Amino acid sequence: MDNAWRTLQKGVLYGDTGGHLLQTAGQGTKRIMESPVVAVLILVLLSGQSVTGRVLKQIVEPRNYDYTKYHPLSEITAWMKQIETENPGVVSTTIYGKSYENRDIAFLKIGLNSAENKKAIWMDCGIHAREWISPAFCQYFVKEILHTYKTDAKVEEMLKNLDFYVTPVLNVDGYTYTWKDNTTRLWRKNRSPPSTATCNCTGIDLNRNYDAVWGTFGVSTNCCSILYPGPKANSEHETRAVVDFVGARSKDILCFLTIHSYGQMILFPYGHPHIKDPNHDELTAVVKNAGQAIKAVHGMDYIVGALAEALYPAGGTSMDWARLIGIPFSFTFELRDKGEHAFELPENQIQPTCEEAYEGARSIITYVHDKTFHNITTLPNAATTLMATMWTVLLTLCLSSASLL
Repeated sequence: MDNAWRTLQKGVLYGDTGGHLLQTAGQGTKRIMESPVVAVLILVLLSGQSVTGRVLKQIVEPRNYDYTKYHPLSEITAWMKQIETENPGVVSTTIYGKSYENRDIAFLKIGLNSAENKKAIWMDCGIHAREWISPAFCQYFVKEILHTYKTDAKVEEMLKNLDFYVTPVLNVDGYTYTWKDNTTRLWRKNRSPPSTATCNCTGIDLNRNYDAVWGTFGVSTNCCSILYPGPKANSEHETRAVVDFVGARSKDILCFLTIHSYGQMILFPYGHPHIKDPNHDELTAVVKNAGQAIKAVHGMDYIVGALAEALYPAGGTSMDWARLIGIPFSFTFELRDKGEHAFELPENQIQPTCEEAYEGARSIITYVHDKTFHNITTLPNAATTLMATMWTVLLTLCLSSASLL
């Protein structure tokens, strides 16, 4: 019984629903046992506790979607529609731009209804096509906040006060191209045609195309280079989509998060080696705490610091642009790993990567929220915060007063 308890407890907390316990059963039984609801029922029965139907309803995850696999754009688009359908009044989809190849650029808006004008958090993934773990993280992030806000008072509070704009894939053309075959897997740029009469190469590096010391550092004038910033700042469809939407709401967006790989880093402005952010010390403290939150999950170390200092000088980045237009907190995440697999991170690392990055992002967002709405600038202990989150989930499951049967 103790072994079964530990197996199922691990499954409920980490997404393995325990279906493997009945490997010899028929397919129908196996499908039932793989349901997260059934797994929780068994977990509660083994613990001798009770749980209400309301709690069970709250912990059901979006159906029929594997967050431990990479997905092509068509599947991600279908997932976005599914998420919206399953969360009416909380999630909506907005198309805010078109790519060069006329694909939709869309985000999920996530938040609880409010009569007041809400502040917002921006998150985009997949600005560089080959960084597949980035869109995987955006999907995981959406799943987690929708999975927990009914049982986690802090997440619920943040969804009441904030709207989250999450773009799972920004570089939709480039990302689609990486799925074509093995020869295109490591494509980085978008798919814009040659920009000048003397250029015969496709694509612009979207994270060098923003109007933030554009064309200065970390770029190449060779249009065939992966670091080509384009013929001018904001020249690209994808860039302009972000500039138009975010720029018009810069007073309401408190935090700008852009997700990349690889390198295991959390970076803040600026990419210019001679420009220092006025709140450099505060940003340093925030990313250090986020790094501790990440390490507390699976022991991974993330380098933290200003872009030009911790990584390299770079002009035209979206992070720097967001800070320059007045968004007070702007960060870049570089997810796993440190080079062993680079941009081809194996699928068995998707879940642990997303788990740790989620805690890092949550740490940052919580700080931004509490500073804005409670004037609290003390950073919590990362390990304590993670443990408190785990106990909240367990107590919600196990300390209900209603009988299971």
